[in-house]
Amino acid sequence: MLPYATIHDAEAALGRSLSNAETVWFNYSATKSDYILYCHNIIFLFIIFSLFPFYYLFLEYFFTNSVAPFKIQPKVKLSFSDTLHCYKSVMRMFFLVVGPLQLVSYPSILIIGIRTGLPLPSLWEIALQLGVYFLVEDYTNYWVHRFLHCKWGYEKIHKVHHEYTAPIGFAAPYAHWAEILILGIPSFLGPAMVPGHMITFWLWIALRQIEAIETHSGIIVNQMKLITSSFHCRGEAVSIKFLERSCVQMEKEWKDVVCLSYECWLGFSTYLLISFRKYILLRYDFPWTPTKYIPFYGGPDYHDYHHYVGGQSQSNFASVFTYCDYIYGTDKGYRYQKKVLLQLREGLKTKNGQNGRLHDQFAQSHKEE
Repeated sequence: MLPYATIHDAEAALGRSLSNAETVWFNYSATKSDYILYCHNIIFLFIIFSLFPFYYLFLEYFFTNSVAPFKIQPKVKLSFSDTLHCYKSVMRMFFLVVGPLQLVSYPSILIIGIRTGLPLPSLWEIALQLGVYFLVEDYTNYWVHRFLHCKWGYEKIHKVHHEYTAPIGFAAPYAHWAEILILGIPSFLGPAMVPGHMITFWLWIALRQIEAIETHSGIIVNQMKLITSSFHCRGEAVSIKFLERSCVQMEKEWKDVVCLSYECWLGFSTYLLISFRKYILLRYDFPWTPTKYIPFYGGPDYHDYHHYVGGQSQSNFASVFTYCDYIYGTDKGYRYQKKVLLQLREGLKTKNGQNGRLHDQFAQSHKEE
C-alpha cells in the first residue's frame, strides 16, 4: 500500500508532479495492499491461459485454408473435445497448484524487494530488467529441462508434458504438478537477482507465458516444405516420401534422405526441374509475428522439433533462445536437418537458373532459324 494519503502528498514526497502513468497507478493502488497487488498475477495467468491459445485455435478452425501452410505438423489434427480436455486439465492444475502457489509465495516477494511504490520505473528500466529475466530464465530452464529428460526425470515427471507430440497453445502449461513447481524456480531467479517494480513483475510473468503459448502453438514463423517425388541416382530409384510435410516432420524418416550424396540432391533437383512439374521447396512467413525479429529466438518450429522427436529427444532444450543449445551442442540434429534442406533449396535455385538460361538460348536459336 502506498504511504501517501493524497496525490499532493505523493508529489510533495517526490518533489515533482506525478506523470499520467503514476497518477493512474496511484489512483488504482493507493488503497490496495501489496499482497493484493501481487495476487493480481492469478487473474493475469487465468486470462492468459484461457484466451491467448484461443487466438491460434480461432485461426485453425475458422481460417483453415489460410493457416494450413503455416502449420508445422499438418497431418495432426486435434478434435475440439481433445482441445477442451487439454484446457480442463490445465485449469485443474491452475486451481490446484498455480493459484495456491501464488497465494503462499508472497513472502518471497518481500524478501527479494519487489516494490509497489512511486516513482514508476522508466520504459528503459523495464525493458532492461525484462531482458535480464528472459536471459536468466532461459539459461537455468535449459539445465532443468535437460535434467527432466534424464530417465528418471522423464518417466516420473516430464512425460506428461510430452503427451502432445504436436503441441498446441493450451499444452504450454500442460505438465505434471512437480514440473510446474520446479520450473517456477528459473522464472523467479531473474526478479530475485534484479528486483524491480510490481508492474515489471506482472509484465514478466505475462510475457513469459505468452511466449510459451506461442512456442507451443504449432504454427511456424518460417517454414519449408517438400512435395512428394522420386528420381533416379546412379541407376537406383530414390523415393522422397514427404507429401506436404513440414521440415520438422522429416525427423523419423530422415534416414531415407541423409544417405544421399550431395550429387544425388542435385540430381533430385534436376529431376524436379526437367519434369516441369510443380515440385519446389517453399518458405513461408507469418508477417504479423514480431518475435521472428528477436535475435536468437527459437520459436514454434524450434520447440516443435523437440516435441516431435519425443521422450528420447536430446535436442532443443532451450525455452526461449537458441544460444544454450548451440554452445552445448544440443541442436546439432536440428541444424543438420535445416542445413540439408537449405542445400536442396539452393540447388533448386541453381538448377532453375541454369534451365532458364538454356531456355533463353533455345528461344534465341529458334528465332534465328
